[in-house]
Amino acid sequence: MESITFIEWCLEHLNYWTITLLMTIESSFIPFPSEIVVPPAAYKAVTGEMNVFLIFIFATIGANIGALLNYFLAKWLGRPIIYKFANSRFGHMCLIDEAKVKYAEEYFDKHGSLSTFIGRLIPAVRQLISIPAGLARMNIWKFILFTTIGAGIWNAILIALGWYLNGIVPYDELIPTVEKWSDEIGYIFIVVGIIIVGHLVYQGIKNKKK
Repeated sequence: MESITFIEWCLEHLNYWTITLLMTIESSFIPFPSEIVVPPAAYKAVTGEMNVFLIFIFATIGANIGALLNYFLAKWLGRPIIYKFANSRFGHMCLIDEAKVKYAEEYFDKHGSLSTFIGRLIPAVRQLISIPAGLARMNIWKFILFTTIGAGIWNAILIALGWYLNGIVPYDELIPTVEKWSDEIGYIFIVVGIIIVGHLVYQGIKNKKK
C-alpha cells in the first residue's frame, strides 16, 4: 500500500527526477507502464511546465538504469536463481513467471543481440529482454547502445503522443487513450521487427553464399 502511495505521489509531482525513478522501475522487473509517465509529462510540456527534450533524456536514462539492473542481476545470479525467482510468489507479484522469462530467452536466442533493440519496442518483451542478455553475458557496451536506441525510440513515440493529445483529450482521459494507442503501436513494431530480422537473415544467407 505504501509503495502504491509513493508511486501516486511521484505521478502527481512529475519532474525530471521522478520521471527517471519511475522509468527505472518500469524498465526493471517491477511491473509499471511507461505509458502513465512519459505522455503526461509531455502533455505538461506543451504548457511550458516541463522541457520536452529533458523529458526524453531523463526517461531514456531511467530506462537504461532499469535495464542494467535486470542485466546484472541475471548475469550475477545465473539461470537457476532467475527461474526460481520467476516461479516464486514475489515473482508472480511482479507479473513474472517461468513462461515469460523462457519466452524472452527464446526471443533473444532467436534474434541475437539485436533483440535488445527490437524487444524494447514490443509489449510483454520490453521489460524482460534484458534478462536473457545478462544470462548470455552480452557485451555491455553493445547492450547499452541497443537499449538506448530502442528505449529512445519508444520514449520519443510516447512524448509525441502526449504532446499531440494535449488539447484533444482532457488530462483525466489521457492515460486510457495512450494505453489504447500504445498497444496498437506495439503491434506495429512487432511487424517492423519481423521485417528487420527477416532482412538481416536474408542478407546473412546471401553473404554466406557469396
